[in-house]
Amino acid sequence: MAGDLLQPSLLGDTLAAGATPSLKGLQRSCQDCRRCGLAAGRQQVVISRGDPAARLMVIGEGPGAQEDASGRPFVGRAGQLLDQMLASVGLDSELDAYVCNVVKCRPPDNRKPTAQEMAACAPWLAVQIAAVDPAVVLLTGATALEGVLGIKGGISRLRGQWHPWQGRWVMPVFHPSYLLRNPSREQGSPKWLTWQDLKEVQRRLEQDQPPPPTL
Repeated sequence: MAGDLLQPSLLGDTLAAGATPSLKGLQRSCQDCRRCGLAAGRQQVVISRGDPAARLMVIGEGPGAQEDASGRPFVGRAGQLLDQMLASVGLDSELDAYVCNVVKCRPPDNRKPTAQEMAACAPWLAVQIAAVDPAVVLLTGATALEGVLGIKGGISRLRGQWHPWQGRWVMPVFHPSYLLRNPSREQGSPKWLTWQDLKEVQRRLEQDQPPPPTL
């Protein structure tokens, strides 16, 4: 479980304070948001796609150019690969998942969002998690791992491991953009490992057992 590696999450205080569990008005709130400099360069905020009642939430880093233009997360090449890999284990990203990002505005040149930018966007992600209340959260890439669990780096070491968090199961996996740069499907490759991880996610959803309470 690697529970001893968990650090304070950017979402911890927000969730503990009781984020209002409603998605109503989130689009307008994010459109009006000027908490960080990313707002100045965006075309539009990118909130989510998929089913708000889904038991699986997929969280990525932030919007890229195509997401910034369309207003929907994970619609570029990485998103298409994510959809294909979820489908390979019987999961439809529009029907069986709620897909979003740690930050809702595109960082310039698709750079990694800063800690300050992630912290500024944390209240919006906290609202999404509280409202959707997923049984399983899939963290794609190191930025999502840091933004939700507070762990910096370590995606290669921690991918595929379950973490009990806030009464739900969380699994970090490689980001689809990384898999695009490493397309091999040979056993032991990043893409093969991610496929194994997603099969475990599907099994966890079928089991429908929350993690035991933490002391």
